[in-house]
Amino acid sequence: MTGANNNVQIRLCARRQLPYNPRVAKLIEVHPRDPQPRRVKKIVERLREGALIAYPTDSSYALGCHIGDKKTIERIQRIRKKSKRHNFTLVCKDLSEISVYARVDNWAYRLIKSLTPGPYTFVLPATRQLPKMLQNPKRRTIGIRVPDHPLVSAMLDELGEPIMSSTLSLPGDDMPLTDPIEIEERIGHQIEIIVDAGPTGIEPTTVLDLSGGAVDVLRLGRGDVSQFT
Repeated sequence: MTGANNNVQIRLCARRQLPYNPRVAKLIEVHPRDPQPRRVKKIVERLREGALIAYPTDSSYALGCHIGDKKTIERIQRIRKKSKRHNFTLVCKDLSEISVYARVDNWAYRLIKSLTPGPYTFVLPATRQLPKMLQNPKRRTIGIRVPDHPLVSAMLDELGEPIMSSTLSLPGDDMPLTDPIEIEERIGHQIEIIVDAGPTGIEPTTVLDLSGGAVDVLRLGRGDVSQFT
């Protein structure tokens, strides 16, 4: 009991040391392999209301918001200190959603099918249906992701559409954040929800650019690229 009390005190002290604290994120604990439906529903309800969340994937933690939520997307850009040229990713349930947001040639579709679900992000030409604010402003592309994570799948099932997402990597850090307690201490005052399903891995996704008619490896990450080298 004493150890538990000490842990609580440590976490409260960490919060008080933050430079400002207009709000503190609500930490929602969810089982990583068998997520509780009521908790998943609560997370999705908050997403629809405009909440900015931190959630685990099959690579690292990510920041996520409702697709097309301009104000929340701008908040992600401020947290990560990224310009409007920053590439966002649509986290999708499966391949059936991709064609709504991206143009996919047959060869690219076969490749994506062979690598998903998994720790890859695919850069593809955006369709006209995708709002311009979600696209790379210069190349008119969008990142597409189908993670291999039961919790993310449950969230997407409940939401019924993709999550707008960005790797939770903060300025000056060499690696993404992977632990919900560290996330709470560092940016808990800047987001609404932290989905705590335990720590994740430390590698980001492998990014494959398929927009030019061939595979271009933009970032080495957790996904294997041996077949492309």
